[in-house]
Parts: sequence; structure tokens; C-alpha cells
Amino acid sequence: MRDSTVVLPTEPFVAERLLAPEQALALYFSRVAPLLPRLERVGLEQATGYVLAEDAIAREDHPTHARSTMDGFALAANGGSTRRIVGEILMGAAPPRAVGAGETLRIPTGGALPEGADAVVPLEDVDERDGSIVLRELVKSGACLTHRGEDIRAGVTALERGRRIGGPELGVLATLGVSSVAVYVRPRFGILSTGDELIDPAATPALGQVRDSNRYAIAGALAALGAEPVQLPRAPDRFDELRAMLAAALEECDGVILTGGSSVGMRDLTPQALASLGAPGVVVHGLRVKPGKPTVLGAIGSKPVIGLPGNPASSLTILEAVARPIVVAATGERAGAPVVLEATAAANFHGREGWTWYVPVRLRNEAGRLFAEPLAIRSSHTTLLARAAGFATIGESPAQVEAGSQIRVTLFSSGGAPIEGGP
Repeated sequence: MRDSTVVLPTEPFVAERLLAPEQALALYFSRVAPLLPRLERVGLEQATGYVLAEDAIAREDHPTHARSTMDGFALAANGGSTRRIVGEILMGAAPPRAVGAGETLRIPTGGALPEGADAVVPLEDVDERDGSIVLRELVKSGACLTHRGEDIRAGVTALERGRRIGGPELGVLATLGVSSVAVYVRPRFGILSTGDELIDPAATPALGQVRDSNRYAIAGALAALGAEPVQLPRAPDRFDELRAMLAAALEECDGVILTGGSSVGMRDLTPQALASLGAPGVVVHGLRVKPGKPTVLGAIGSKPVIGLPGNPASSLTILEAVARPIVVAATGERAGAPVVLEATAAANFHGREGWTWYVPVRLRNEAGRLFAEPLAIRSSHTTLLARAAGFATIGESPAQVEAGSQIRVTLFSSGGAPIEGGP
């Protein structure tokens, strides 16, 4: 591992002292105590997107009784080919009686299996006449039914703590009889844009001004990662004001994302402001990556402070590619890995020896084969990432991927262009 000494904000970036992304994250997590999420209890109606704060354990077997998987007739498998119909099982009701060897009960899909029955024969597999059925072929025990406890047994953990709640998880929780669930409070991440050149989206830029787009892109990504974005006032390029606003943001929020002001120019004040507020302060300043070299990773106490580059494409890419684990850790989610797809390189992908490059890609599906086309890296282009489905990571060595080779593409967590030609 290279020298992990933090590059001071008043020095130019020296390549030999910069860290690779994985080194930077390892250093960050070794120096910053984990932010422990708070707990709250919410009803199932509000639980979507939250992270489970306790294991969901089954209190009884599921299903609680054997059930039919077909519309048909419940019977004993060894009772002969002809069965007398002795009644009907209604949905949501107990069977009216047991069945003997030569008997059967009509049963709907999902109906409770009666005592004496060990199989269900579908309607289409029998001939019905004169109050009886004739089986067209022998039926095996266990046919067309779900056994008690086949899905999950009492006492078994159905969902583990740290899992994000979506549609499948809500279905499981409701099945277990859970009406409210303990979840982690979504961490509040303040978004602090810096720069005298920034103006509101509704304003018309004068010469030298740009609309403040980064805060909205960052907010979308944070929400997709399970955090609650908090829009804060813009900070000017003045140290005392930036420091005061950062301190106030840390009082209000669980973490802060800053965009801009993280390089080494005279007016790039983010590292200095962070370092002045307490320990551990700046943990990493500068990464061996493109785009996003001037990234800052730090914290005050356990509260993360992430300084992203000011260029729009760089800012969002670094949040997704590098800072994502820091945000996800604050949510309590244990399996917050991004979606990564295998694709075929549609052209040569070029990086730089000894550096990590994040290359935005367009994805297309041709006859079931996924192709990744590199897009030119223009960090200042706001539309670049909206034209990309995700990004390919070109490692330090070899620094290129030849056309026709396999390449891994990380999808953006909060959107991006759809895959052309279908999923």
C-alpha cells in the first residue's frame, strides 16, 4: 500500500501520494468510528425503503396447514380409481369432514386439505359423473398440495436485520403477522454546494455563472441509497462562512456532502474548513482516479463529511463509485452493493496505467447479448450521466479493455439511461 499520508489542501496533488479508491475507503473505515443508526417503529404501510433493525422470525409454521395448489378434488392417493364426492371445501373455511379411502371433497386452489387426504387431483384429470369422479391415471401422495411449514418453520429467521424493505419483504412480514416493524431511521445527509458562481435553477445565468445542478443529482442518489437528503443554503467561497455553515450542518444532520471547493486552488476551502472543526477531520484528500481526483473523505466524530468535485459528472460518479459504502453504512443496510452487469465491450476502453478510471457507458441489448459502449469523459457536462446507464471501472493495470472482451458495468443507483433494445 502506498504512503497514506493525507495531501494537505495547500499542496498540489502528487500522484505518488494519492490513494486508490479501495485504499481510501480502507483508511476511512479504520479511522472513523461507525455511525450507529437510530431505531424507530413504523407500520407496514410506511416501511417501504427502510432497513430492518431486527430479525423477522416466524412465530408459527407457514403455511399453517396443508393447502391445495389446484382446483380439483382432495383424496387419499391409495383409494382406487373411482371416488364418491361427499362435499365441498370452501375458501377460508375448515373442511366440512374427513375423507375415506373411496371418497373425495371438491377443493379450490388454496383450500385447506381435509383429514384423510394426502393429494389433490386437478379437475382436468378426472371424469365426473353421477356424483363420483373417475381418475384417468393414478395420483401420487403429495400431488398438487403445499405441506404445512413447507415455506418456513416456526422459529426460523425469515428476514435478517440490515435488509432493505421492498415488495417481497413486505409480503413476508405480513405473512408472519407483523403489522409494525423496527427499522433504522434514515440518516440525514446535508447537501452543501459551494461556489460564488452558483445560482438557482430558475435564474438565468450571467457570464461566469452556472445553475446549481449538483445538489439535485446528489439528493436523488442519496435517496436511492436509503438516506434522507437535506438541502442546505449554498456556501460562498469564504472560509469563515463555509466553516460556520459546515458546523451548523453537522449539528443538524448525520453527515454532510459538499460539492466543489475540494481541489487545491486558492478558493478551494473544503479541506481546510473540515480540518478546523475537529477529529478525525480530513482522512483522505485526493484519489488516484479519473474523474474525481480532488475528492475529500473525512468526518467529525462519527459523522461523515464527503467533499465531492464541483464538476457535475465527477461529483455524481464519485458518490456512486467511491463514497457509496460510507452512505450505506450509515443506513444500517448490510447488503447495499450496487447492481453490476457483465457486458461485451463494443469498443476499446482506455484508462491510465496506475490509475482507476470510471468510464460512463451506454448499454444495448442485441439478441440477448449485452454490449457496453464507452462515452467520452467530460466532467463538466451535466447531461453525460443521464445519457449513460452506468459506468465501467478500468483498473490500474492493465489500463485498457479491448473491444470484444468482457467488462463489468455498475448501474447508477438512482436512474441513468435505460438499456437500449430491452433489459
